[in-house]
Amino acid sequence: MENKQRVSVIGGGLAGCEAAWQLASAGFPVTIYEMKPLKYTPAHHYKGLSELVCSNSLKADRLASAAGLLKAEMERLGSLLIPCAREVSVAAGGALAVDREKFSDMVTEKITSHPLITVCSEEVCEIPDSPVIIASGPLTADSLARSIEEKCGSRLSFFDAAAPIVTYESLDTDIVFYASRYDRGDADYINCPMNKEEYLAFYQALISAERAPLSEFDKEIFRVYEGCMPIEVLASRGEDTMRFGPLKPVGLTDPRTGRRPYAVVQLRRENSEGTLFNLVGFQTNLKFPEQKRVFSMIPGLANADFMRYGVMHRNSFLDSPRLLNADYSLRTEPLTFFAGQITGVEGYIESAASGILAGVNMARKLSGKAPLILPRDTMMGALSSYISDEGIKEFQPMGCNMGILPELPERIRDKKLKYQAYADRALQSLENYLTSQEG
Repeated sequence: MENKQRVSVIGGGLAGCEAAWQLASAGFPVTIYEMKPLKYTPAHHYKGLSELVCSNSLKADRLASAAGLLKAEMERLGSLLIPCAREVSVAAGGALAVDREKFSDMVTEKITSHPLITVCSEEVCEIPDSPVIIASGPLTADSLARSIEEKCGSRLSFFDAAAPIVTYESLDTDIVFYASRYDRGDADYINCPMNKEEYLAFYQALISAERAPLSEFDKEIFRVYEGCMPIEVLASRGEDTMRFGPLKPVGLTDPRTGRRPYAVVQLRRENSEGTLFNLVGFQTNLKFPEQKRVFSMIPGLANADFMRYGVMHRNSFLDSPRLLNADYSLRTEPLTFFAGQITGVEGYIESAASGILAGVNMARKLSGKAPLILPRDTMMGALSSYISDEGIKEFQPMGCNMGILPELPERIRDKKLKYQAYADRALQSLENYLTSQEG
């Protein structure tokens, strides 16, 4: 058997374990560097690999859902974690949820018993020589974060203050309108006009809505980044503060009335295709059901499909569209890969999926093969396309959702049937692509 080059994987979380498993399955020796149990982040407590730090749920398991589709694609590509999760699952309705400790223990046993994988318990303070996959997670330790910043030209964020994202097709186009202020430049923004009565009702609902609790380390990072003020905090400082901030109506005319609105919520394109839009200035710490309730009061958003709710928490992530290829490799260093939440994918299974592709593509690159760039109509392909899309100017992390997939050729009004059609198309496209690569 030929001697294959050893690959370093930094981080023993979901992405790191999936990446290591793919490499070892391809015959490459791997060293996973995991700082636990010598050192823990504020969120980690269990000694094992692939620890689930927040929820124990891996989201919906039905195929006609974004998360269910993503898991099906991962299993087709030889995921380590999804079969483990199924073995230690607990009752959770239509979701795949796990016993956290049993899940971590099973993954740890499979990783440590693989003859080609070595787990080294030490903190990595500087990026080692290539080939390396960096899967250090959203709470990357300070010393390694500085090393990543040096390599990536300071394109590393430490706080995720993301606004909600809605689909274009769910907007009420009889109410919203395209325009830029004073008609300067292209009409890139979608505007949701409010009269005084609508604004005051929205204001009252917003300041009284229930907020999500912040952890102590999130409170600390929030104090540092006060410029990323939640919209509900801004609103609580006075009835008109939003109208002099992100909801200012100056330079805009409502085509329905021919007059300037009392207030305007603007939506900005989130992806190149224009299928997703974010609510400008609406970073928020409201609980998700409250976001749905309150933000649906905005004229034009009554029936909006929210593909992502706003979040505010500590989260180390790269400005990936400027740095990474769709195979998760660094553009300037082809044998340095990133995986997991540090790439800007958001969530457990999204992180694990990126680890699969990083591991597969590192193995292919070391073997002299072309990378696997999955079709954009697959969920894994859409996520990798999103994080590497240079057309995204203000990058924020993204989880799996049907809104990032290319639109279907036919319009299907029933959401269940539409999502099933997305899933059927994705799995067929994935199978066709993998078959062509094997051939």
